[in-house]
Amino acid sequence: MRTGNKTVLTLIIGAMIGFALSFGSSVLAQLEPARDPLPWDEARLLTEVLERVRQEYVEPLEDRDLVEGAVRGLVTELDPHSQFLDSNQYEEVRINSSGNYSGVGLEISLDSDRVNVVAPIAGSPAALAGIRAGDQILTINNLDVSPANSNNAVGLMRGKPGTQVHIRIARSGEAEPIDFTLTRSHVKVKSVSANLLEPDYGYVRISHFSDTTYADMLDALNELQHDNHGQLKGLLLDLRNNPGGVLAAAVDVSDAFLDGGTIVSASGRAIDASFTHEANQGDLAEGAQMIVLVNKGSASASEIVAGALQDNNRALIAGMRTFGKGSVQTVIPLSSGRAIKLTTSLYFTPSGVSIHGEGISPDIRIEADKVADMQAGVNSHFTNKALVLLQTDSQLQAAVNFLKEPRLLQSQVVH
Repeated sequence: MRTGNKTVLTLIIGAMIGFALSFGSSVLAQLEPARDPLPWDEARLLTEVLERVRQEYVEPLEDRDLVEGAVRGLVTELDPHSQFLDSNQYEEVRINSSGNYSGVGLEISLDSDRVNVVAPIAGSPAALAGIRAGDQILTINNLDVSPANSNNAVGLMRGKPGTQVHIRIARSGEAEPIDFTLTRSHVKVKSVSANLLEPDYGYVRISHFSDTTYADMLDALNELQHDNHGQLKGLLLDLRNNPGGVLAAAVDVSDAFLDGGTIVSASGRAIDASFTHEANQGDLAEGAQMIVLVNKGSASASEIVAGALQDNNRALIAGMRTFGKGSVQTVIPLSSGRAIKLTTSLYFTPSGVSIHGEGISPDIRIEADKVADMQAGVNSHFTNKALVLLQTDSQLQAAVNFLKEPRLLQSQVVH
C-alpha cells in the first residue's frame, strides 16, 4: 500500500469511515438524535497528519500500524475504559468472556522480574503434568519469558488441540530447572469455587464474570447443599479482587438470590444502551443469611451484584469500598479480527445511584490487617481451601463471624 500519494491514504480513511457506517448499522441507526456526517474539513486534518507522519517520520512505518495507532489514540482519549483491540487483544477478550480456550491451562502472575504460576487449572495439561503453584516459568519453546513479554508467553501456551509446547520452570527446592512437554487441549476456566466452611455455612468465590459463571455458580450451590445435606443457614459470597466481566452474568448471579426488584438500570445514547433488568421470583439460597465480601479490587460487574443485593436488602456488604466503575463497555467487531471496546452506558444501582468514581460503601467495614488479605480471595479460587484461608485471611474470618451471629451482624451495620 506504499504508493507515496495522499489519494491512497485518503481512500484508506474513506474506507474506514464507510465500513464503520455500513458495519453494525443496527447500532449506529439507533443513535438518538441522528448527527450529520463528520465535516470533510475535520476528516482532512486526520488524513493530513497521517500522511505527514507516513512520509516524514524518522523511521518508516507500516500503513497498518500507522492507521491502527491513530484509531487507538482516538478511542483511548475518550475515557480510561474505551480501547481499540487488535486481533490478539480481541481474541483474548473473547476467551475471557467465553471461559473456554485451547492451551495448557496455566494462570500466571507477574512479579518485578518473574512470571510465576498462580495455579494450574484442574484437569488441564499443566495440572496433569505436575506443574505447581509457585513455579517460575523460565522459557516457552526455548524463548525466554519475562514480565515484559508476558503477552507473548500467553500466546505461546495457546494453540490447536493436540499440538505440543515445551515449558521450562524453576521450582523452589530444586537445584536444576524442570522441563515439561505439554499437549494442548480444550481448557475450561471456571470462575467459581466453593467450600462448606462448617455445617450450614457456605463460601462461594467468583473470580470474574464470564458466559459460564451463572452455570458454574448453580453447580457450586448444588454442591454446597449436597455436602450440607440440606439448605444453608448462611452464605458468604466473595467478590474481592473481582474486576468484573460479562454484564449478563452479573445480572443472572444477582437474580439467583432475589425474589423480585430491580437489579440494575443503564442509560446511553443508543436505544439498546438504555435498559432495566428486573429480578424473577426464586431465591436459590431460600433466604439464607448472606454477606458479600468486597474490596477496592471489586469493580464493574462485581459492583452490579453487590449493589443489587444491598439495595434490595438481600445481603449485607462487608469489607472495603469498591473500585467505582459504573460504566458499561460494548465490544464492537471491526474488520480483520479487530474490535473496539466502547463505553456505551452508565449504569445505576436499584436505588438510582451511579457509583462511577465513588464505589459501593460496605455496610460492615472490615479493614485488611495485612497485604496478604488483598490476595486471599484470589488464592481461595485457585487453592479451593477456604478452611485453610480462615486461619490466614482476617477479612474472611471476620465476615464469617458476622455471618454466624446475626445479632452482632445487625449491630455493626453502618447507617
